[in-house]
Amino acid sequence: MEFNNEKKYHNLPVVVLVGRPNVGKSTLYNRLLRKRRTITDPTPGVTRDPVHTDGFINGKPVRLVDTAGFKLDRSLAVNRKAKNSNAIDDLVVDKTLAAVKEASLIVLLLEAGEITSEDEEFIELLRPFRQQLIIAVNKTEGGRREADSWNLLSYGFDKVFMISAEHGDNVGDLAEEIINRLDFSGVEETDYEKRPIRLTILGKPNTGKSTLSNRLTASSASIVSDIPGTTRDVVEGTFSWKSGGKPHDFVILDTAGIRRKTRVTDNIEYYSVNRAIKTINEADIVILLIDAQEGLSDQDKKIAALAHDKGRGIIMALNKWDSMPKIKNTFEAARDRIHFLFGQMEYAPIIPVSAQEGTGMDKLLSTAVTMYAQLNTQIETGRLNQALKQWLTETPPPSGPRTRFNVKYAVQKSANPVQFIFFTSRTHAVSETYVSYLRNRIRKDLGFSCIPVSIEIRSSGKRHG
Repeated sequence: MEFNNEKKYHNLPVVVLVGRPNVGKSTLYNRLLRKRRTITDPTPGVTRDPVHTDGFINGKPVRLVDTAGFKLDRSLAVNRKAKNSNAIDDLVVDKTLAAVKEASLIVLLLEAGEITSEDEEFIELLRPFRQQLIIAVNKTEGGRREADSWNLLSYGFDKVFMISAEHGDNVGDLAEEIINRLDFSGVEETDYEKRPIRLTILGKPNTGKSTLSNRLTASSASIVSDIPGTTRDVVEGTFSWKSGGKPHDFVILDTAGIRRKTRVTDNIEYYSVNRAIKTINEADIVILLIDAQEGLSDQDKKIAALAHDKGRGIIMALNKWDSMPKIKNTFEAARDRIHFLFGQMEYAPIIPVSAQEGTGMDKLLSTAVTMYAQLNTQIETGRLNQALKQWLTETPPPSGPRTRFNVKYAVQKSANPVQFIFFTSRTHAVSETYVSYLRNRIRKDLGFSCIPVSIEIRSSGKRHG
């Protein structure tokens, strides 16, 4: 299972799953975490970037890493598509090897049956890490093809785990072995209040999401390629940033590019897009990355609307700004156009950045810190209703026989997302125009200037629980 919002851990032991394509690493990853975190599909090579999650195995906190299927033999490229595939394969191999070198423990997953030449090469490659290595053979449900798999003992391994990641057979024994082999003495726990700000980067394909993620984390955790659709799973990274001498911790989620449904052509992309959209639920703030030259698209508007409905902070980052004409008021014109096309999101900050050049990063992160503070602001009921009294005096509700209503009092229902409840005498008479007025006054007077604010109208005759 994954961590909840109440605890955060540092210095976690790192467990890395490796193996050939399509041996079931992602299925085992999900099984160990007891939650679907990576895409599973029979198509080989679905996972590309190493995907990690902080979670629990047998009640112990670990960082579990799912790596891409490691193809040691890559075919000769004879056309553009093959060249693209091989270029990505090379990047995948580099990422997998980097993950292995950082591992506290490595689980080499093989498939039941005869050992292939590629398996043998993989075993040789991992021999320098023998002390950190666990061998598991997948797809052995019901004793299937176990006899051939025991030949692995001839390679000098003392123990081999026969499992079925799909059905859970003997995965408990493997989990116990993982925990017994790890050192938890350096693990530290911190309080919920000190948890990092969670950012997710969303946008169309090839807008620079992986470049931005790598820039912020000062790493190459995400594979960067000009081939659209390179990122499939959600790649998680962490970093710290100082403002006024105060450090702020961040978790950043790099996601697959989101295209219109009519352009999503295969199951893998379908799951990638859905997984990307689900990161909205896991994040505090959505960085909507927009190609500065292309401007705001209908797809961008849909992503922003989803984030708004969830009450997440939204920053519109105009990427590749270094490629824009150096003309006075260029940014103002781009900002005004976005506001014209998407007026209901006028509260959302718009920031010009270049992920490639690293410009605009401080502004982006300082905005995120301000936004996070607003998301977590809780207004006392007394202060809220004192402000409400002034709002009603300055702009009273309509007084017509059909439109008349009284606002009795208000409470803040929640923070992050920020939600308010207003109790009125006649809920059906409250117009959206007046609700917008109340929302604007909340933003202006109570310090919620750059985040979504949700208002619910309830009858004052009902008790508030």
